[in-house]
Amino acid sequence: MSRRRLGFFTRLLDRAPAAERYELAAEQIAHAEATGFDSAWVAQHHFSESEGGLPAPLVFLAAVAARTSRIRLGTGIITLPLEHPVRVAEDTAVLDLLSGGRLEVGVGSGGTAASFAAFGRDSAARSAIYAEHLAVLVNAWSGGDLGGGNHLYPAAPRLLGAIWEATFSVGGGERAGRAGNGLMLSRTQPRAEGVTLAEAQRPIVDAYYEHLPAGAAPRIVASRTAFVADSHEEARRYAQAGLARASRQSPELAAFLQADTHVGTPDEVIASLRADPTLDRVTDLVFQVHSVDPPHPLILRSIELLATKVAPALGWTPSEHA
Repeated sequence: MSRRRLGFFTRLLDRAPAAERYELAAEQIAHAEATGFDSAWVAQHHFSESEGGLPAPLVFLAAVAARTSRIRLGTGIITLPLEHPVRVAEDTAVLDLLSGGRLEVGVGSGGTAASFAAFGRDSAARSAIYAEHLAVLVNAWSGGDLGGGNHLYPAAPRLLGAIWEATFSVGGGERAGRAGNGLMLSRTQPRAEGVTLAEAQRPIVDAYYEHLPAGAAPRIVASRTAFVADSHEEARRYAQAGLARASRQSPELAAFLQADTHVGTPDEVIASLRADPTLDRVTDLVFQVHSVDPPHPLILRSIELLATKVAPALGWTPSEHA
C-alpha cells in the first residue's frame, strides 16, 4: 500500500456562536496543515446547533482554501439527496479551481430524517434519490449533456477521481468499489450489541476491495475519534465531560462512541489504535475530537501530538511541504 494519509475532521461543534465556530475550525485546519496533515474534512448538517454546525460545507471550504495552500479539503459528507446535483457540480467545479485542485468530494445519502421535509424530499426514498443525483453529478463532471444542450462550465473532469462515498452497508462498499470511488467509513457505524466497530466494518471493506476494478488505486477513509493530551488525567477529564453530554442526546450512540474513542497520552492512543485491525487496510486515517469536544487550545495541542507522536508510530510520515 502507498503512503497512508493523515486527516483532520470537524463537525464545527465548538461551544460558541456560529461565526466563532467557523473561525475556530478554520484555525484548526490551518494548524493541521502547518503540522503536516494531508487533508481536512468538514461535515454537513442542517438545522440542529447541537448536532452539526455547518449546513454549507462548500462555502466554508472556500474561505479555508484562501488561508491554506497545501492541505486537501474534503466534504464528509454532502448529503446529496437534499441538493440539486447540477448546483453541486457547479459549486465544486468553481471551488476546485479556487483551491488549486485540492477539493475532495465526499457524498452520502444520510442525514437526519427530519431534515428531508424542509427540502421537500422523502427520507424513505433517500437511497433512490442519492443514486439519481450521483449519476447527474458524474455526468456533469464528465462533460455530458445536462439538458437543452448545456454542459458544465467550468469543466471539472478531475473531480471524477475525487469522489468518496460514505456508507454503513456492504452494498454501499460494493457500489463504491465497483465505481472506483473512495470509501468513507464512519465511527458511528451501526452494529448489533457486542459487535466491535472493526467487526462491523470488515465486510464493507472486503466488498470494496473485491469489486474495485483491476488497476484502480483503493481509497478508504477511516474516521476515528481521538483526543490526545499531555497527561492521562487531562485527557480523561475532558473525555468524560464530552461523552456525558453526548449521552444526554443519545445514550445508544454515546455507548458506541465511548467504546471507540481513543483518549489519553500519545502512548495510550497509539496502543489503542494499534488494536483496531481496520486501520491496517485503509489509505486515509482521519481523526476527529467529537464527541469529546475539548476547548480550542486543547484541540490544537491534540493536533500537534497526533502529527508528531501518534501518527508516525502508526507508519505515517508528514508531508514534505509541511
